[in-house]
Amino acid sequence: MTSDLKRELMARKERMLTDHLAGRGIRDGAVLKAMREVPRESFLPPEMEFLAYEDGPLPIQEGQTISQPYIVAYMIEALELGGAERVLEIGTGSGYAAAVLSLCAAEVFTVERLSYLARSAEERLRELGYRNVKVHLGDGTLGWPEHAPYDGIVVTAGAPEVPDALLEQLAPGGRLVIPVGRSPHLQELVRVRRLAGGELCYEELCGVRFVPLIGAKGWGD
Repeated sequence: MTSDLKRELMARKERMLTDHLAGRGIRDGAVLKAMREVPRESFLPPEMEFLAYEDGPLPIQEGQTISQPYIVAYMIEALELGGAERVLEIGTGSGYAAAVLSLCAAEVFTVERLSYLARSAEERLRELGYRNVKVHLGDGTLGWPEHAPYDGIVVTAGAPEVPDALLEQLAPGGRLVIPVGRSPHLQELVRVRRLAGGELCYEELCGVRFVPLIGAKGWGD
């Protein structure tokens, strides 16, 4: 990457933070700091680097996408993290959101169903120094029960309903953020809280569009 491109990317990152994140209501200082620190261009194919800080989703390998920066920040902010939590992410993709989460939580466990993406994300995260992230190849609709319970769970694909396995792995006081909808390509972002007594409280946040959540408790293979 040339020095001119690096300078341009840094300028675009600052505009992203000012206009697309803080300017649209993201207030969590830890989330904004993490979004500033994580190099989004490192999670994109080389030919897409110059678009890294545009406020839109971008294609990655295996027909998947990296979510737009605002949605990444919004979903992580919705988890209401304080820095000491154990977080589960469903849908590793390029590993970008896991990297941002790693700066907002103590431990991050992320599940990816596509072997190429899981392997490449794990290598990328390790090379970039995100040591508190563990990557698992598997069916995200089943979660990762070996490390449960989780204080926060975030799902980066749209589900027809909230998978029971994820609810079971949510700790008391924990928050689960997931796109849910009857269409595989149009959902409502939902936050589920597990109250201290075990009751679940559901809250609709905003309309979103995510790729379908594939798996035993999702849209199927």
